[in-house]
Amino acid sequence: MKKKEGLKTRRRFLKTSGKAALGSTVAMNFIVPGVARALNNDTLKVGLIGCGGRGTGAANQALKADDNVILTAMADVFEDRLEASLANLKEIQGDKVQVHKKQQFSGFDAYQKVIDSDVDVVILTTPPVFRPLHLEKAVAAGKHIFCEKPMAVDAPGIRRAMEASKKAREKKLSLVSGFCWRFHSPKRETFGKIRNGDIGDVHTVYNTYNTGELWSKPWQPEWSDMEKKMRNWLYYSWISGDHIVEQAIHSIDMGSWALNDMQPKSVTATGGRQVRTEEIYGNIFDHFAVVFDYENGAKAFHFSRQQKNCSRSYAVEMWGTQGRCVVDVIRRQHEIFGDNPWRYRGEGNDMYQQEHDELFASIRNNDPIYNGDWMLQSNMMAIMGRMAAYSGQTITYEEAWNSEENLGPDPEDYSWELVYEGPPVAKPGVTKFS
Repeated sequence: MKKKEGLKTRRRFLKTSGKAALGSTVAMNFIVPGVARALNNDTLKVGLIGCGGRGTGAANQALKADDNVILTAMADVFEDRLEASLANLKEIQGDKVQVHKKQQFSGFDAYQKVIDSDVDVVILTTPPVFRPLHLEKAVAAGKHIFCEKPMAVDAPGIRRAMEASKKAREKKLSLVSGFCWRFHSPKRETFGKIRNGDIGDVHTVYNTYNTGELWSKPWQPEWSDMEKKMRNWLYYSWISGDHIVEQAIHSIDMGSWALNDMQPKSVTATGGRQVRTEEIYGNIFDHFAVVFDYENGAKAFHFSRQQKNCSRSYAVEMWGTQGRCVVDVIRRQHEIFGDNPWRYRGEGNDMYQQEHDELFASIRNNDPIYNGDWMLQSNMMAIMGRMAAYSGQTITYEEAWNSEENLGPDPEDYSWELVYEGPPVAKPGVTKFS
């Protein structure tokens, strides 16, 4: 029996160790500070795909989530971004970062090289257009996954991501989403009360994500057309999905959370491009206003904008048959008014860290986390809001889900030589829904 146990591979250990593994982690982790970490059967290897600010942060949180985890592979389309991320992580995490030169991959095919390496967990934090492809490949390779939001930029991408997520569930792989507020203790308690009926039946939700302008990288003469766009990916709908999908989706997700992740019946929206009209801002809008209608008569209203020198709001308000609830991110308010008054007075937590703490605990416990269904529905709601705003049409959930509109080329065809202008800035009433 001892001989057989000694022959167990690390992967077999991860699949069969069960809940005892979490308790045994410290005992098995014989590592001397300042000395390169020795691998053992309990070591979890992490691969980072997408080395921007969010990816670097996620990798740091993954390495803090478990005593016996190391980063062994990294990928980014830009070598300079990978190098900066690696230096940052080494400074913070020391010998938990063991990414040798041969495990540093750049270019559009770099993601596959990380997936093909001997990692157990992958962190998917590239620009959103790549997410369905990377999710699909990671699941096929049997990796546990942290999947940053959004998971797709258009309906074909959502369907591809859904197929991959279903397979992750079948394979008993953990799939944790980057919808960070779902891991925030004050919001978990607040939305738990909403879903428990503390304001009665919720019939109206209003959520906002009104912020200023974001970063942009000045175009350099030596950059190709594709590099210009990849360096400024936020501003191209075919790479980012527009800011309603890339950023304001957090508020849409909280609105869906309040309504028990119920599927909306239809959506009507408006939006436009009033301020950011220069060429460097690509083809996206700078404001959206959206109304989701539900079969039971409930309505969810969404308002978002990225315009400087304007008032800001990042909040969700919910009205029910017995009261009202306010969740205000800026004011840190979590409060119920009405028949069951209440206010959150506990401590907050690092929601980004919580995502990874729960992901790695689920792997240790052999108890996979699956966020696939609700995370993709929230993503679909943001996409259908953009569809309705771009076209000026009321669109049903089924029409949006079945849309064949690909915003851009297949990510597998991307190269530095690719020249793709992308769709023009949408004109409601002129731009067609397809």
